[in-house]
Amino acid sequence: MIDTNAVALHAKRVFLKFSTMVGRNQLLQSGGFRPEQLGQNALAQIRNLGFTIFVLGVLIFTIIAATYEPEDPLFHPSTKITTFLTSTSNATFKSDDTVVKTGEDFMAANQTAFATFINVTDVVEDATPVTTTSLECEAEVGKPIDCTDQEVFHVMMKAAIEQFMDIHFYRFGKPVRGSDETSCHMAWRFRPKEGKAAAFYKDYRSFEISRSENCTFSVVRIGEYHSGGNARKRKKNHKGEFEKKLPTQELHPVALPEVGETVNDSLPVVESEHSFSQGRYLVYQGGGDRCKSMQQYLWSFMCALGEAQYLNRTLVMELSLCLSSIHMSSQQDEEGKDFRFYFDFEHLKESASVLDHVQFWTDWTKWHQKDGLSLHLVEDVRVTPMKLAGVKDTLIMRKFGTVEPDNYWYRVCEGETESVVQRPWHLVWKSKRLMDIVSAIASRLNWDFDSVHIVRGEKAKNKELWPNLDADTSPGALLSTLSSKIDDGRNLYIATDEADTSFFDPLKDKYSTHFLDEYKDLWDQNSEWYGDTMKLNNGVPVEFDGYMRSSVDTEVFFRGKKQVETFSDLTRDCKDGVNSCSSASS
Repeated sequence: MIDTNAVALHAKRVFLKFSTMVGRNQLLQSGGFRPEQLGQNALAQIRNLGFTIFVLGVLIFTIIAATYEPEDPLFHPSTKITTFLTSTSNATFKSDDTVVKTGEDFMAANQTAFATFINVTDVVEDATPVTTTSLECEAEVGKPIDCTDQEVFHVMMKAAIEQFMDIHFYRFGKPVRGSDETSCHMAWRFRPKEGKAAAFYKDYRSFEISRSENCTFSVVRIGEYHSGGNARKRKKNHKGEFEKKLPTQELHPVALPEVGETVNDSLPVVESEHSFSQGRYLVYQGGGDRCKSMQQYLWSFMCALGEAQYLNRTLVMELSLCLSSIHMSSQQDEEGKDFRFYFDFEHLKESASVLDHVQFWTDWTKWHQKDGLSLHLVEDVRVTPMKLAGVKDTLIMRKFGTVEPDNYWYRVCEGETESVVQRPWHLVWKSKRLMDIVSAIASRLNWDFDSVHIVRGEKAKNKELWPNLDADTSPGALLSTLSSKIDDGRNLYIATDEADTSFFDPLKDKYSTHFLDEYKDLWDQNSEWYGDTMKLNNGVPVEFDGYMRSSVDTEVFFRGKKQVETFSDLTRDCKDGVNSCSSASS
């Protein structure tokens, strides 16, 4: 360690010695002053002044160089993680207790702008003249409806477009027979007209068809969201597998989330010993990211995925997560949560090379000695991916220690690595099953609703940090504030942490209010979500946990035509408490 006091004292002595020398020189020159020496003395003074400035500059630089201690990057995380964890995309849903951003949130909302949508005028009328007699038509009444009839198809398309005025239709599937002789099921792909997310949704509904005595068809009734299950099934290829070709890929060069499709998130397997032994793998082992916020988990996971892609290796990942207590009403960390509960594993495995760690270690145990497979161990996060690019071993294992925060996975991607290894955000999307619940709620509201997020809970009780929040979010204050923002009579979805929703009953005088628990049937034991997640969880029922609730509540909120935020629109208080209002928290 350099003694900064000694350096400063030495600099002072040098400066005083130099000043004395300059003074003596000036006295010698002034003692023999003559008029003709005026110019020479002026030049000498200028030279002395310049030399003095130069010496001072050297001394200052020396002191700074001696006393400067560069920041250790291991103890000063990248500003990118700070930005990610405190995203300012909106005023409320942006901290560790809310839903994390994923790949689809970074896509431009106008990414589908160049795709054409279908209007009523685009549906071709049946140009074939009707030559059937009235007696013949009467004879047809009551007979089974032929759902493959082109006229029936056109009638169903028109009925759907006219009834669901708040969505854009991009594609209709061919109708198929429904549950009885008078019903047909038809699927379509759509996007809400006011949609802010770059995604497509799929709906399939039951249509009750009637035939009149003049041989014309009409739609009597259209069923609820996803009521036309017969139209959901995808065709199978020659191997008996579901085809993966998606209609929207014909319209868009970049794959977009498609909500409503059958989900296939089974685990990938290595087909043979040869293919396993020829592969190259990367695994992150241990570390302090477990049981942290979902934001930190994803930021670290994306670093691992980015390094695997940079090294052209398969990422060996653990699907079992620990959900932080900050996401749970129980206030306890919960192990055993499946990655597929929260994220779209089907999209990930189709877009990147990944393997579940259980399958990987099973195969490794069987074949690594026989095939001479080798392992390269890395125990220092400062070993950059660039230094590992030439490693030929079958497996690179990054082993992280127990000292936080030095053992966070995302540390691998800091420093010089930030400009080399990019996090592949387009590979990780939200769970299709959760987004299907979001779509179902929005569809029940006909995609025609406004939304408000109301924060109360513990913050409203803490008058020191949030002195106005309780009063500003009282029913009376809400009615007054919302009257200038939301039209009377509108469907109003209220996303809130207030446990007793009857607190907001006074708002029913002006609005048709809706809350998340109104739609419990979408995740109860009779729901499709319940059955699917139980299969993923080896037959054990899955709790619709706090993070899932927050995720669905948030996503429904963002699909409102008008969105009212707590700390932007309802209260004078700052999101993070008194005197914290800024561009980062207001």
